[in-house]
Amino acid sequence: MRKTNYSTWAWVPSLYYAEGLPYAFVMIVSVVMYKNMGFSNTDIALYTSWLYLPWVIKPLWSPIVDILRTKRFWIVAMQLLIGAGLAGVALSIPASNAFRYTLVFFWLMAFSSATHDIAVDGFYMLGLSSHDQAWFIGIRNSFYRFAILTGQGLLVILAGQLEDWTGETTTAWSMIFGMLAVLFIGFSFYHKWKLPYPNSDKSHLDPNFEEAIQNFFQVFLSYFKKPQIILVIIFILLYRFGEAQLVKIAPLFMLDAIETGGLGLSTSQYGFIYGTLGMIMLTLGGITGGFFAARHGLKSWIIWMALAMKLPDLVYVYMAYAQPDNYYLISTFVAIEQFGYGFGFTAYLLFMMMISEGEHKTAHYAICTGFMALGMMLPGMFSGALQESIGYQHFFNWVMVATIPGLIMIKFIKIDPQFGIKKDNS
Repeated sequence: MRKTNYSTWAWVPSLYYAEGLPYAFVMIVSVVMYKNMGFSNTDIALYTSWLYLPWVIKPLWSPIVDILRTKRFWIVAMQLLIGAGLAGVALSIPASNAFRYTLVFFWLMAFSSATHDIAVDGFYMLGLSSHDQAWFIGIRNSFYRFAILTGQGLLVILAGQLEDWTGETTTAWSMIFGMLAVLFIGFSFYHKWKLPYPNSDKSHLDPNFEEAIQNFFQVFLSYFKKPQIILVIIFILLYRFGEAQLVKIAPLFMLDAIETGGLGLSTSQYGFIYGTLGMIMLTLGGITGGFFAARHGLKSWIIWMALAMKLPDLVYVYMAYAQPDNYYLISTFVAIEQFGYGFGFTAYLLFMMMISEGEHKTAHYAICTGFMALGMMLPGMFSGALQESIGYQHFFNWVMVATIPGLIMIKFIKIDPQFGIKKDNS
């Protein structure tokens, strides 16, 4: 076991760090970069929300990753492709039509990252025993979170410092993405060297290819035969209806100038408040939510978790009207909102796990996450245009109204009273 753990430490942390980074680049860092480059909130929200699409539809091509070549091959290849996408962004930023060209490369990264996610999660299960899978679950999740922290916090802070140093926004962001391209090419070579060769990680392309595809569609259709499935899908789509709009506009609100209704924070200040402090509080909220759900079960806590996610959104209503300039007060408000978000998001994840219970748990959970991504993509697409038409104050009032449908849906869904409670094995 010591030998197994030693060799596994050489690839599990780095692999899940590499899994989390592209999502942070595509969905979080891109929003801040485009805002710094002077693009409108409408365009930023619309086009970056479209980038959710690969994560929405990734269950559709997961059989290809499972059947063609090995998971190891897909991991190394996708990391090289992500590195190429990052290099493309770095070279496109100074171009005259930067928005269009960088979006093309962000799309390349989004599809590559979604494919990389499928391969990494599959390889984790193939490359480790059930004991080691359980032992390393916390390690892999921590490094994934650290990757989001790096993208949402440290990289944004570094970009702000480079802006001050070079005096050029485009130069600063080109340097950031150039360094990331080198990092991912390095990841690709490192994992080609360090990843093990599990006997079960092999290509399944054989005369049963047609049968494998048929089985996939049967598994896919079995999801839609679950009890209350229409209500379940509606709940997954609506639970974060307000927050899906908030998360897209909040960074723009904090970076926008005072005279346009924003808070006028610098890039570095935003990187620390939202990306570093906010990410820490989000993680703590998730841990706390898991603790309470494990004590009394999801059914007992889901309404309180939902309220904990939605009521703290009021801090943005206050900040939109008051436009506070106290850095510590803004930090406190964001910390409260992010802690509540993490606490409430735990209920969302547990609900999807409960729905996925059964013979095809992995595939059904992947479908749930596809609907989860769709629930973020669609509201985010119109949030920028809505905000620019009604202003930040009315927009955040609307967000509070938009949280209500998710709360109402809780009354109509059935939840197993024992789900989440540790069972007595004595």
